[in-house]
Amino acid sequence: MRELEPDLAARLIDDVSPEVRERLATHTHDPDVITALMADRTVRVRKGVARNPRTTAEQRRALAQDPVVDVRAALVRAVELDEADLERLVDDRSVQVRLAMATSEVIPPHIRRALGRDPDDMVAGAARDFRPASGNSPVIRAPRVGHRRSGTGPDRPGGAAR
Repeated sequence: MRELEPDLAARLIDDVSPEVRERLATHTHDPDVITALMADRTVRVRKGVARNPRTTAEQRRALAQDPVVDVRAALVRAVELDEADLERLVDDRSVQVRLAMATSEVIPPHIRRALGRDPDDMVAGAARDFRPASGNSPVIRAPRVGHRRSGTGPDRPGGAAR
């Protein structure tokens, strides 16, 4: 809850548990908390910050230069980046980061086309074969509220099995 966050975040920012700090990093609305957690030595905490959609362009730029591959890969999967950051990451030294970009739904088509010419065959193929919402992306979609499967089943009119 936003109204509780400043007091709670002040206590949780230095929590001994990396899981607690990671969850705070992923969900906080407080820019000062985000900035503090970007400096956390624990990779999973910085990955949490990278997945937070409330980061600023400046914070994303810093995360795009994080020395740890997992942080950069989490960033390109989760949030939209400025063009300059995308252009640098297209040539990232890590195949893992480029592959994450090739399969991310938040990467613009022109960047994906550039990745289709990547020197690594796996990255190039993933970029060329990418289809939005095809299951290739690690983006998790919320279930549709009130959605039910169509058809009949043993407990449904008609008595047919699924």
